[in-house]
Amino acid sequence: MNTRSHRTQALLTIGIVLGILILLNIVSIRIFGRLDATKNKMFTLSAASKDIVGKLDDKVTIKAYFTEDLPAPYNNNRREVLDQLNEYKAYARGNLQYDFIDPSGEKGEQEAQQQGIAPVQVQVVKEDKFEVKRAYMGLVLLYEDKKEILPVVQNPATLEYEISSTIKRLTSKGLKKIGFLTGHGEPPLTELNRAQELLKKQYELVSVSVSRGVPVPADVTALVVMAPSSKIPEPDKFQLDQYLMRGGRIAFLINRVEATLQNRFGRAVDPGLDDMLENYGTRINVDLVRDLQCASISIMQQQYGFNIQSQVPFPYLPAASNFSKGNAMVKDLQGIVFYFVSSIDTVNNAGRSLQGEILVRSSKQSGRLTGPFMLDPLQRYTREDLAQSFSEQGIPLAAIVKGQFKSLYAGKPVPADTAAGSAPPTANPITQSPETQVVLFGDGDFVRDQFMGNRDNVTIFANMIDYLADDAGLITIRTKEVSMPLLEQVSDGTKKLVKYANLVVPPLLVIGYGLLRWRVRRARRKALESK
Repeated sequence: MNTRSHRTQALLTIGIVLGILILLNIVSIRIFGRLDATKNKMFTLSAASKDIVGKLDDKVTIKAYFTEDLPAPYNNNRREVLDQLNEYKAYARGNLQYDFIDPSGEKGEQEAQQQGIAPVQVQVVKEDKFEVKRAYMGLVLLYEDKKEILPVVQNPATLEYEISSTIKRLTSKGLKKIGFLTGHGEPPLTELNRAQELLKKQYELVSVSVSRGVPVPADVTALVVMAPSSKIPEPDKFQLDQYLMRGGRIAFLINRVEATLQNRFGRAVDPGLDDMLENYGTRINVDLVRDLQCASISIMQQQYGFNIQSQVPFPYLPAASNFSKGNAMVKDLQGIVFYFVSSIDTVNNAGRSLQGEILVRSSKQSGRLTGPFMLDPLQRYTREDLAQSFSEQGIPLAAIVKGQFKSLYAGKPVPADTAAGSAPPTANPITQSPETQVVLFGDGDFVRDQFMGNRDNVTIFANMIDYLADDAGLITIRTKEVSMPLLEQVSDGTKKLVKYANLVVPPLLVIGYGLLRWRVRRARRKALESK
């Protein structure tokens, strides 16, 4: 009787366990979830990606052409792609499907190449020998009659941005236009290749001229005024002002000091924007910020009769890592390197009913040079020099101002382009803008290819464009890529303390542990002898 009862109870327990497992499987099919313990949630779709696929109104098909049995680390790419596609599918409400295709054999390779996926060469270790193998690691995304190709998946950290931005581009009706002001010595778009590579998939980048009274085109979503080297005339400034008054958004990336490493000196420049920027609640000062947290430059030094190239920290190339905590534009950035940056200020924003926010600041050991601008990479600073020249902290380097701006030309006569012989506009100028934004950087060169000193330089520029174009969701995806944080500068006293602590503390711990063991054993011995 007891045996039969135990057997019945065991069968019942097994049945309950099986029932629970079946129920869990059914629930897991219908409810998707992942546990991601990384700081930036690297392996979990961001809210922006979920929103993009959740709003799909028609099916998106993704064909993943991946060669099977790839060696490490390429096999991890395949696994990461599969995991992310599963997650996309779970949030797409039936509007996304994918197929994993192994393009093995002549027919499979031909199909992959016809779709635009080219083979790559990977090294394989086989029988203790290096061999080169042809492999396919690409994606094809299809929506209605449109097709986008990701020919090679190389970096899993950027995979979500690549897929989400491609889906957004496929399903959008058209690309927003981002204008770059020209005609005043601004760098051409050909000097922004890295930035263009990142932005051209989401935006149409166009040059904008406002000479001869031509207004900024109405279809330009945001306008970038970058490093003008000559003074902007009043009629051109009027067109910029009226673009802002119509609700446009402007980013001013301005050099107030023109400096080069080759000449080792700088000179103040005036692009003629001071009155306009102060009217908009901000200002760029005629100075150079120097910072002990900085990038290094390569210089030739003569030692013992030989020319030796060495890396020297250069305080006039600040490596800024002090960002606003609440703004998506700089969220999760590690650090950007400026190329001769000037400090900025927000001016009487409260009196103008505007809101100003500092986006980027210098480190705790920084200062300002107000002229003359003599720049010596080999300058050695004494302790007194350091105390005087690097006594400031958190100097503003970039800012954003939001609100309803008042026109610089309110109550003033409209300037005419006398050089072109044109008359001023006959229509009354707009005197106040709707809610809009102005972004200001005290450096106009930090994103140019020849001056870019850090990967996050192009990231913050792309974030700025997304922010001004109301595509802030893409920022949260792009900044999930991991980058190495900058090391903070520490004082000489801290360095010595750490050095001697490493020399003294470990031996003291060993000696202390030995003494403790000795006393414990001695106490045990006395206890045994007393018995």
